Amino acid sequence: MSTRNLPAPFFPYPPDSYDQNYFSDIVRSFALYIEQQRNPGESRATKMTFTNLPSGNDTEIENGALFEVDGVVKISKLNRPHCASNSATSGLGSVTVTIG
Repeated sequence: MSTRNLPAPFFPYPPDSYDQNYFSDIVRSFALYIEQQRNPGESRATKMTFTNLPSGNDTEIENGALFEVDGVVKISKLNRPHCASNSATSGLGSVTVTIG
């Protein structure tokens, strides 16, 4: 259900025989409907349920999409990547421990 308060396009009743104006009206109505669906517009809601959020990182989702990491919902931003994990190892010389 849309919360954007958009008026529904008008789809006229079909005539008994082919009518070029009717066909033009149908094409125009479908074009308007498609444009409304592609335009994200604004949204306001009191409740939302997300049933299949991506989790872990934002490497394969678009900018502005929601994803979850350890129970926290985050927003993907191109200039702030969320790596899946990071680790490092290092070594320097040796240590000898003597107990006497």
